[in-house]
Amino acid sequence: MSSKSRDVCIVGVARTPMGGFLGSLSSLSATQLGSLAIKSALKRANVDPSLVQEVFFGNVLSANLGQAPARQAALGAGIPTSVICTTINKVCSSGMKATMIAAQTIQLGHNDVVVVGGMESMSNAPKYIAEARKGSRLGHDTIIDGMLKDGLWDVYNDFGMGVCGEMCAEKHAITRDQQDSYAIQSFERGISAQNGGHFAWEIVPVEIFNGRGKPPTLVDKDEGLGKFDAAKLRKLGPNFKKVGGTVTAGNASSI
Repeated sequence: MSSKSRDVCIVGVARTPMGGFLGSLSSLSATQLGSLAIKSALKRANVDPSLVQEVFFGNVLSANLGQAPARQAALGAGIPTSVICTTINKVCSSGMKATMIAAQTIQLGHNDVVVVGGMESMSNAPKYIAEARKGSRLGHDTIIDGMLKDGLWDVYNDFGMGVCGEMCAEKHAITRDQQDSYAIQSFERGISAQNGGHFAWEIVPVEIFNGRGKPPTLVDKDEGLGKFDAAKLRKLGPNFKKVGGTVTAGNASSI
């Protein structure tokens, strides 16, 4: 086997708009959104789905999606059933890890054409009763929020990811004003880019069915940017550390 490295190239890219929590895209599952992105990326690259040799697709909040989310997304995009599909679960970087693994399979000579990406729908992450299988007996039951439990909660220290943000801010002496200013700058840049059409080439518009007799809605822009208000952002209270906290719903990552 030759030790010569094989170059890896990205030949097609597509993403759906980023929807808000319980927003315009909430009627679609993560796998449906994944299928739309895969289908569009292949079309843009002029690659027939039958040429795909393997699929690596990231997904963390997989509860209630059904078996093998990556395969569901691939089949929905027209990729043959014979193609190997693997779901990657790595919090915050599933899609990136999927890309790394795919690149390695090409460099090693195992594959020539691989589909990679990531998909999530926090809006559709279910709530569940963890002890229900053993029988709901005397006393109250607790409903677990799958989005928090499986995606946004530190299982070792039993606190939310926002608390980690507070710890980092304290360790590196990052003030509330600095965080707010950075968040505002980020929002303003995003809005400017969106208004200038700089994201349009990335996005595959998503058609939302609104019921019989009603015209569908076409979603072609990231939803969170439209809710930005700089004045309100600076007035928000801390979410994770009530006394002396600096991380808010406005300067933290959006849900």
